[in-house]
Parts: sequence; C-alpha cells; structure tokens
Amino acid sequence: MKKMMIGLVLGSAIFIAGCTTASERKTADEQVTGKQLAQQVCSLCHGVDGNSINPIFPKLAGQQSVYLVHQLKEFRDHHRSDPDGYKYMWGIARYLTNQQITELATYFSQQKNIPAPKGNAELEAQGKLIFTEGIPAKNTPACATCHGPYGSGNGIFPRIAGQHTKYIEKQLSIFKDTDDRPDGTVMKVITHHITPVEARAVATYLSSL
Repeated sequence: MKKMMIGLVLGSAIFIAGCTTASERKTADEQVTGKQLAQQVCSLCHGVDGNSINPIFPKLAGQQSVYLVHQLKEFRDHHRSDPDGYKYMWGIARYLTNQQITELATYFSQQKNIPAPKGNAELEAQGKLIFTEGIPAKNTPACATCHGPYGSGNGIFPRIAGQHTKYIEKQLSIFKDTDDRPDGTVMKVITHHITPVEARAVATYLSSL
C-alpha cells in the first residue's frame, strides 16, 4: 500500500511537471492566439469559461480586462511574487507577448461569472455591511468605494463579486501581512486592521454576488 501511494505521488508530480512544461512551450509560440491559450492552457486551472473549481485558482470570468492585462504583465515580469502566483504563473506567463495578454484579457472579461450559492447568512450580513459601509471605528473604507456597488470592479480595480471565498481571504492576508503584491499599497493600508473573521465575512458575501 505504501509503495502504491509513493507511486501515485511521484506519478502526479511527473504529470504536473509535464503539463507545466507543455504549457510553457505553448505560451512561447507567438503564433498562438490569446483565445487559443485561454482554451488550451489557462483552462487547465481556471476553466474554459474562466469559472475555476479549485479556489487556489481565481475565477477570471467577467474580470476587468485592464486588471487582467496588468496582472499578467506583473507575473510575466516577476513583479508579483505571492507563493501561488510564483508557483503557477511565472513560468507560464514568461513568454506571453503583449498581444497575447490583451487577447487573453479580452476573452476572459467577456465570459459570464457564475457566483457561489448563498452561504452563512450571519456572515454574509456582516460582510455586506463592511463592503457597503466599511468599518468606521477602524477608519476602514467601504470596499464598494473602489470595486463598485456590486463588486464588479472598474478598470484597474478588479471584479471581486463571485470570486472564491478562500481566494479572497488569501489575497486579503497577502496584502495585510506581506509585500508580495507591490502594486497593492492601498490594499495594505485598508487591510491593516481587518481581522480574519471580518475578512471571511466580506469574502463570503462577495462569493455569492
């Protein structure tokens, strides 16, 4: 049994490494369009329509194209170094051309986001209050100020509505506790006083929008 488990683990590692290598070769081909990359490479983690299943990988469906362009360039140029970004995106994005990045962003921005089912009602109510009104006692502004009243985003401010709860929580933690996302100076200030419970409340509310 132990040998079987070791074999499965090694086999999975080899498979993932092979997929990563193949994906990097695909992105290195400048003749491949952004739409082709989205459907043949990005879809492995983010889904063909940008609605990923695994919360490690963010949903890209309906995301602001300006934001996607910026983030892909951040990965390509090794400016964004959060652990999952470094692990999954640096290699794949390293060969992307500006044209491919623009086409990828356009493709995913045009897909329809599928929100999660409603979750804990009490948490959602708390999260909605923080999203719409902020936390005045901590001088924390409302998320809606930048991300819009429905969390749809605006240009460089990303869509956060319909995003995975765990992904939002992780990113809030990264902004608060690290410097792995250097373009997140504003978010670092905003998240400074937010507790894990408050972060989960906001994330729970947003995931079902």
